[in-house]
Formats: sequence, C-alpha cells, structure tokens
Amino acid sequence: MALPSLAALDVQGPDACDFLHAQLSSDVRGLAVGAAQYASYNSPKGRMLATLIVWRRAVDRVTLVLAADLAAAMHKRLAMYVLRAKVTLTASPRALFGVVGSAAHAALAGDAGIFVGVRVEGGDALALPDGRVLVDAEGDSMPAALVDIAAGDETLWRWAGIRAGVAHITAATSDAIIAQAANYELVGGVDFRKGCYPGQEIIARMQYLGRLKERLRGFHMEAPAPAAGAPLHAAGRDEAMGIVVDAVPSPAGGVDLIAVTREDALDAPLAVDGRELASRALPYAVTALANERVRV
Repeated sequence: MALPSLAALDVQGPDACDFLHAQLSSDVRGLAVGAAQYASYNSPKGRMLATLIVWRRAVDRVTLVLAADLAAAMHKRLAMYVLRAKVTLTASPRALFGVVGSAAHAALAGDAGIFVGVRVEGGDALALPDGRVLVDAEGDSMPAALVDIAAGDETLWRWAGIRAGVAHITAATSDAIIAQAANYELVGGVDFRKGCYPGQEIIARMQYLGRLKERLRGFHMEAPAPAAGAPLHAAGRDEAMGIVVDAVPSPAGGVDLIAVTREDALDAPLAVDGRELASRALPYAVTALANERVRV
C-alpha cells in the first residue's frame, strides 16, 4: 500500500547522529546501524511538534519518517540549528509503502517486538514492533518481493497504528500534546537518560516532579470517523475533555480511534461530534510516572 501521508527527511554527514541526538527525544547516538526507534521533536514547552521514526541507515545517514503535512516545517526548523554541524538535510520526494500483518513481519524479521531494518530488492524495509513494515522504495512502486503480501490501503496502516497505541502527530495535533500524555515514553520514544533537547526540561519535570492529568486511550465508536484534533466532551461539562489523535474505520465495522483524554473524565461517558465512545484497551499497560500512581 502507498503511504502518501508520510514523508522522509534524510540527515547525512559525520555529525548526523550527534546533531539529531541534541534535537530529538530519543537516544540517537546509541542507535545501531540498521535499527530504528520512535522519537518526537518538541516545542520549548514540551509539546510534540512532530512524531518520527528515526531510522539509522548507515554510520553517517539517518532517515526521519514523519507526517507529510509537517515535513516542510520540520525541515526548516532543523535547518535553523545545523550551524557548524557537518550535516546536510534532504527532503527528496520518494515513494513510501507499507505492509501490515504478522505474515509480512515474520517474512522479514521474525517475531514482532523490535525494529528491524532489512534490505530487499528494490528498496529498504523496516519492520516496526507492532507488526507493520515500512518500505522506502528506490522507485515509485512497491518492491516486487513484497507485492504478494501488500494488501489494503493507507487506512489499514493507520488502523494498525491505532490498535498498537502509537500516536502519530499531524498538522492537526502538532504543538498540542506533551510526550507522556501521548504515552510516548511507553513505546520507547523518550529517553530520560540522555542530555538536553528542545522541551527536555518540561518533559523530565513532568516525569519526576509533575502530575500527569491526561493520557492516550483507545476507543471505538460508530462511523463516520472524526477528524484528528476533534475535541472530546462529557455530558454536563462545557470544556473539552480530550482530543482525537487519529481515527479510521475498523475492518470489523465502526471506527477505532486513539485520543488523549483527561484523567478526571474517565468516570463519565465521552463523546465526539455527539456520538458516544466505548473504551478499548491498548496493547500495553498505561503505567505510572516516576512520582505518581495513575489510573490503568
């Protein structure tokens, strides 16, 4: 399946990893060649401007995969901080494809649970921990080796991410959510042992000193799917109680979505566009921060 809503930025040069390590929330210096991880680029206030897959393709080359509607802004922002670093940023148009399903993941990387980069004829494939496979093609079509297992369209790719509880920030939700509220530290997108990066002070303070008042949750509702950024409401309360991160039709019917919701809203029925939400468990436990106990 083609993934037109995703884009790739290449960061190349001897300082590529050091440069990104100082900009992103994850440990880029410690990333092995061929491996990948989630990360976020944050505002000084600790809100996620973009979520990224950080894929180390070579010793001096890292590919960042992010929402296409944020790629130009991210390229411009990163370029502001290059200064004397020996790196070049390239946003060359190219085809990204996705494959969803345990058979695809097993064919490339065996068991799910980690990121694994694999070279295939006609491109490079990256197996994500949730069972999806991202393909960076050399041409404008899916590599022949994967065509037979590449069923569905981009909606299926997004649905698999929703079911995995992995937040994907787009222009509609950029600069609205702190990393822990999106459960990003629970999927490996935040490293609390590394040095400074934009928003690090706020994110670290929340982890160790603050009290988190909202978390990413899974839900199901009747169709049609609400837009990313749509507010959640509770009966009898005027203020928004959360925000939709992504929502798509489920293969089983209805709509599956993930939304950041206030912790004080979980005892009341929530609705989007006047339609009630049914809670759906995520595949991981929503654990407490270092300084508190939160509702699971």
